[in-house]
Amino acid sequence: MNTVVTTLQNFINGEFVTPAGTELLDIVNPTNGEVVAKAPVSLKSDVDAAMTAAAQAFRKFKHVTPSQRQLMLLKLADALEAASDELVEAQHRNTGQVRDLIAAEEVAVGADQLRFFAGAARLMEGKSAGEYVEGHTSYVRREPIGVVAQVAPWNYPLLMAIWKIGPALAAGNTVVLKPSDTTPESTLVLAKLTQGILPPGVLNVVLGTGETGAAMVDHPVPGLVSITGSVRAGIAVATGAAKSLKRAHLELGGKAPAVVFADADIKKTAAAIAEFSFFNAGQDCTAITRVLVQDSVHDDLVAAMVAHTETLKTGNADDSQNYFGPLNNINHFNSVNAVMDALPEHCKVEIGGKRSGDKGYFYEATIVTGAHQTDDIVQKETFGPVITVQKFTTEDEAVELANDVEYALASSIWTTDHGTAMRVSRDLDFGAVWINTHILLTAEMPHGGFKSSGYGKDLSMYGVEDYTRIKHVMSALDV
Repeated sequence: MNTVVTTLQNFINGEFVTPAGTELLDIVNPTNGEVVAKAPVSLKSDVDAAMTAAAQAFRKFKHVTPSQRQLMLLKLADALEAASDELVEAQHRNTGQVRDLIAAEEVAVGADQLRFFAGAARLMEGKSAGEYVEGHTSYVRREPIGVVAQVAPWNYPLLMAIWKIGPALAAGNTVVLKPSDTTPESTLVLAKLTQGILPPGVLNVVLGTGETGAAMVDHPVPGLVSITGSVRAGIAVATGAAKSLKRAHLELGGKAPAVVFADADIKKTAAAIAEFSFFNAGQDCTAITRVLVQDSVHDDLVAAMVAHTETLKTGNADDSQNYFGPLNNINHFNSVNAVMDALPEHCKVEIGGKRSGDKGYFYEATIVTGAHQTDDIVQKETFGPVITVQKFTTEDEAVELANDVEYALASSIWTTDHGTAMRVSRDLDFGAVWINTHILLTAEMPHGGFKSSGYGKDLSMYGVEDYTRIKHVMSALDV
């Protein structure tokens, strides 16, 4: 039986349209390497059409009341849940992720987050009005920026699209969004769901490569450009945006440490760390990638982590048998293999370290001990199911090792001592610090990093405010 390979389209001004660009990319199912769709590479003219539609839509959308925007987002959340099966299958074709994970962690969580942003639309605040100059009243308007250009990644395609459009639309902006060139299908289903809910042109989806994204950044219309991706991509976006003084919102890489003290419950901690590390095949910028453990319990923790990791399966054709799915694409699969091939001799692979099965891009859950702080596997982002375990002796040493990387997105502390938890959470230089847990996010709290992990916040009211501008209005009292 031959699989029907669909040619995908852009979504502009409320309709699916065939772009001017004729080059097509293969969309590959990473569980088996089969081509499941063809995606166009949009040209500058296609980007211009999307920007024009978004700019025209903004003229009216900026005047839509917060209550009306709230209702639109609530309706979209309901539509998302109703279309869960379609979204799951579309995304599974592109990512190979476990279907239950997509349903629970992207569709259900995405709907919940849309409902948060719906509420946030009605909570915009500015400084209270007052007479700061005699005879004059001043107040602050918090306004939408206008058109925003957004680029989403391939690791959680649907959820990251929601993280992009949710706060932007809640604040009254219109959007041109480019999904990853390897995972566009669930985003296009999301776009289809907006028909009849959002006015035409409020959300536009343009398919393509990094060059398409660069054309979006260079376009004169957007007032803000947002990307979730690699440090390299973030630098390119920030550089391009700076040329025309656009604002940039960057959520980039991570190298999250889990700092384990000797008083922690070793068996419970080992199981949690293994699960948080290998969730979604480690393709998560907040995933634990470095375990720093007090030397007196190092061997016990490693043994317990290896034992629990043996229960976390991957590589099965039936995804319900897997804890995590494959790596997303052949280039990424090769890059993870290259990291392991380049391991220094002083490193020891305790478990994993190779491909799982003989089909697709599955990779075993891998634990490496003996790495030095200066090794690439410690310093550079692997973005796969590979973690290192290093020893420390003192609290100060633990903090120094944890902070000694260019990334500063996420971290965790594992201890039963309250004072240790408070001191170390204060001193860790990361945008998120979890205590005796990891990776959990909630719509009400901000997510974003420091240093090479970028700037700007996703989720929370802080994230919504990033998509607004501040205007001071002063009025004379006597005219």
